[in-house]
Amino acid sequence: MNRFILTNARIVTPTQDFTGSLVIEDGIIADIQPDSSYAEGIDLHGQWLVPGCIDIHSDYLEKELHPRPSADFPMPFAFHFMDQRAAACGLTTLFSAISFSDNQMVNRSYESALERAHALDTLQDTGMIRHFIHARLDPNAERVVDYLDAMKAIPSLRLVVINESIPGQRQFRLADLIVKRAKSQQISIEESERMLRAQIAERSRVDKRAEIQTALAEVLPLGSHDDTTETHVAEAKQFGATLSEMPTTLAAAQKAKELGLWVCMGAPNYVRGGSHCGNLSCHEAMAEGLVDMLCSDYHFPTMLASVIRMMQEGVSPSQAVNYITKNPAEFLGMQQTGVIAVGKQADLVAFWEDQQVAKVSRVWVDGKLKFQTDPSGINEAFGKISSADSLPQEH
Repeated sequence: MNRFILTNARIVTPTQDFTGSLVIEDGIIADIQPDSSYAEGIDLHGQWLVPGCIDIHSDYLEKELHPRPSADFPMPFAFHFMDQRAAACGLTTLFSAISFSDNQMVNRSYESALERAHALDTLQDTGMIRHFIHARLDPNAERVVDYLDAMKAIPSLRLVVINESIPGQRQFRLADLIVKRAKSQQISIEESERMLRAQIAERSRVDKRAEIQTALAEVLPLGSHDDTTETHVAEAKQFGATLSEMPTTLAAAQKAKELGLWVCMGAPNYVRGGSHCGNLSCHEAMAEGLVDMLCSDYHFPTMLASVIRMMQEGVSPSQAVNYITKNPAEFLGMQQTGVIAVGKQADLVAFWEDQQVAKVSRVWVDGKLKFQTDPSGINEAFGKISSADSLPQEH
């Protein structure tokens, strides 16, 4: 039996937090002891000990593969550094967004999406953390239906989100797009508007939501991205969605909750104090009780940073942590992780806070130490740590 103890930790469960100890046996949490200390345990010196973050939406893979439009890196190289960055930020389960669409300007095609998905399948066992795929599907493209069967055969595909491609209807307002295109293409405002309205008309003629629902709804959770109007949300519900991902208006978020959809917002939105593109503020949505979970979206560090900021603003540690652990686990049906409780997987993160920075010291996945910082950094925060603190994984 592989057994070890984590002691003198600030443990956060779904309903309370306390200083105490955890006993881990064969990758499972075997016991939780509040107000206890073990001389033989790994002394965490009062660090926070929380479940590993479960990130249901990250755009990071594409950034590692294509850090610049004309700069490409191979999948194993990109995966390795994405995996390490995620672990260092306290993530233990990561859903990488892969766009199934045709847009060569941003290195996207259906063929390349399938290639990336299968490559991630082959690489995930080499990673420090768990990796799954979040497929982004364009319902306004004829070709999407040709790839639905192939998508169902991807073992790591666990979530599908509809990303409508009709310009000016969701995240970016039409008036802003008209000005942006006029500037980028050095054409008149009138010509820019004419081109965009023609594009809107063309893409609006195609809607493959029903085919996507028929093919995937019974085997995978479906979501809708950037819902802006109540009609968007009602349409998503009609075609099998159980998730409204990053609604852009308060009305859309309210409608999502009214219809029983889960609502996910971006952790960067919360940490920054607002949306980077002027849409719904996560703070505003949370104040109305409309948010179930947070995702990293485009920035891993904000997952734990959002927890720290919430606690600084009076949110209980349990409620703050649940947004990035328990709630996404429940949405995804991942019953064995997401909480610190007896019988659950030991997916754990130890960190201390320095202002608004979560400094991760250790990460365990299934009770196995996957990430550890230079002990000198911990020494500076907590004083000298004895050699007994090296993790006895193989007892």
